[in-house]
Amino acid sequence: MNISSLPNFDLKDFKPEQIRNFSIIAHIDHGKSTLADRLLETTGTISSRQKHEQVLDKLQVERERGITVKAQTATLLHKYKDQYYILNLIDTPGHVDFSYEVSRSLYACQGALLVVDAAQGVQAQTMANFFLAFEQDLTIIPLINKIDMANADPERIAKEMDKAFDIKRDEILLISAKVGIGIDELLSAIIDRIKPPSGDAEKPFKGLLFDSWFDEYRGVICLIEVIDGMLKKGDKITAASTGDEYEVLEIGLMYPEPLPMGALYTGQVGYLISGMKTVKEARVGDTFYHTKKPVPALPGFKPAKPMVFAGIYPVDTSDFELVRDAIEKLTLNDPSVHIEKESSVALGLGFRCGFLGLLHMDVFKQRLEQEYGVEIIVTSPSVPYRVVMLNGDIETIENPSKFPDTVKILEVQEPVINATIITPKEYLGNLLKLCQDRRGVQSEMTYLDENRLVLKYKMPLNEIITDFYDKLKSVSAGYASFDYEIIGYEPADLVKMNILLNGKIVDALSIIVHEDKAFYVGRQLTQKLKEVIHRQMFEIAIQAAIGAKVIARESVSALRKNVTAKCYGGDITRKRKLLEKQKEGKKKMKQVGNVELPQEAFLTVLKHE
Repeated sequence: MNISSLPNFDLKDFKPEQIRNFSIIAHIDHGKSTLADRLLETTGTISSRQKHEQVLDKLQVERERGITVKAQTATLLHKYKDQYYILNLIDTPGHVDFSYEVSRSLYACQGALLVVDAAQGVQAQTMANFFLAFEQDLTIIPLINKIDMANADPERIAKEMDKAFDIKRDEILLISAKVGIGIDELLSAIIDRIKPPSGDAEKPFKGLLFDSWFDEYRGVICLIEVIDGMLKKGDKITAASTGDEYEVLEIGLMYPEPLPMGALYTGQVGYLISGMKTVKEARVGDTFYHTKKPVPALPGFKPAKPMVFAGIYPVDTSDFELVRDAIEKLTLNDPSVHIEKESSVALGLGFRCGFLGLLHMDVFKQRLEQEYGVEIIVTSPSVPYRVVMLNGDIETIENPSKFPDTVKILEVQEPVINATIITPKEYLGNLLKLCQDRRGVQSEMTYLDENRLVLKYKMPLNEIITDFYDKLKSVSAGYASFDYEIIGYEPADLVKMNILLNGKIVDALSIIVHEDKAFYVGRQLTQKLKEVIHRQMFEIAIQAAIGAKVIARESVSALRKNVTAKCYGGDITRKRKLLEKQKEGKKKMKQVGNVELPQEAFLTVLKHE
């Protein structure tokens, strides 16, 4: 039902009992965005003429990779049993790096649609998101999607869901979002099963800010849920966390594009424009209230904590200003990226950036290159370590080049995760070996059904941030799924390993490794660097060192001009004299020579064998 086709449409007529706020949670590629499209289409929010796939995936990177990165929201109007209902769909990302986005979105909901693929079944991310929704006491409507596929097996998947989540078969709806099977029954179930918002229209206004983004022309646009009372255009409001005052310049529904309205009432979800200049002012989880009527703040969200750090440098040092502007513009939309300037001997001026995870870093890099056309080098990612000094100070080290001398350190602590892996049983041996190699300690192993297992491991975050996910997919032929949550810090025997080229430390190639693996990693790195560093007119020594102790060395042999080519026969001393002269020249060149590092050199550090 389209709003424009309704005569005398007024949001004031919709009491909280006629509102349902829900989100869709699922593993990557289980059909979340397609289901959102079908719901928008079935309720007439978008017409089939203006339809394009993945309406709520607005970024180019989201469409290319088939993932959702930013949470989005859309308001649907649906007629059920001769009554109109407002359904607010809050779309959430599925990947572990964005679980921060998921938790914020679920906070504004009363229910969640749990989507499971009819062929792939329950995956690691499905479990993580289910428990996130369960902890927030949301009504969960379980769905088995893609039932029209040839290899769909809904009965087997229903048993898996019963074992994993204690969901009974008669609660589960069978749908196909692609062809539209079961969508009408789903809309009825949303209205019947999900509780309406529990706010009070008589109380003073209280609003929850659960997302925001930056628009070049209008400033910051906030997504809010009105918990109590009402908010209209022209009202003066205050943000509880900062105490800053704003005026409501525009307010309305996301339908799915912004649709201005005069006011929002209890339980309704919409957007708000109030003249904020940066996304940092719009703190997610903040409470808004009328300036002269303060209310107790809602329990806020914890700010996002970056867990993966990497240096971003321009390929050409003269492009520093371009890269800086591009990063500033991109962080206007992504407040969870932590940025500070840094300089490197090898790479010049650049930035140290903190991300929520490896996919977040990858998406940020891709958006910089695609949307702003800048060429950048990203150094190998590292995690934040805690170093307890002999004098009792505790430092957090995000950059390996800032790691203090071993003699000053009492203890090094690294971040540890709880990993959940779901795999078919035939790949169990490979996965146990992979987790053991990455210093994992098994905490649990249970069968999901006769063919699939759930493995739980405690592992250091450092061991999974580079290529663990790729390795996991390759040893399980793509069938295993993986999810993790960070649980804290634990002491470990870690050392800083420097890479030296002709005796000079290249700070951008420094890494922190476990003592037991140092020799193996050092040898592997020097061998790989030997392959990617171009030969020069002088010999290049590549060394891996811990402190003053060199643990691995390779040499790139010099290019040699044939200086004796013009000597046809004659006395051997003539040839020797020319060769000695060349040798002297090379010695001098080595003293003043600079080794050029190609970009592949930094990528080598990323890949373990």
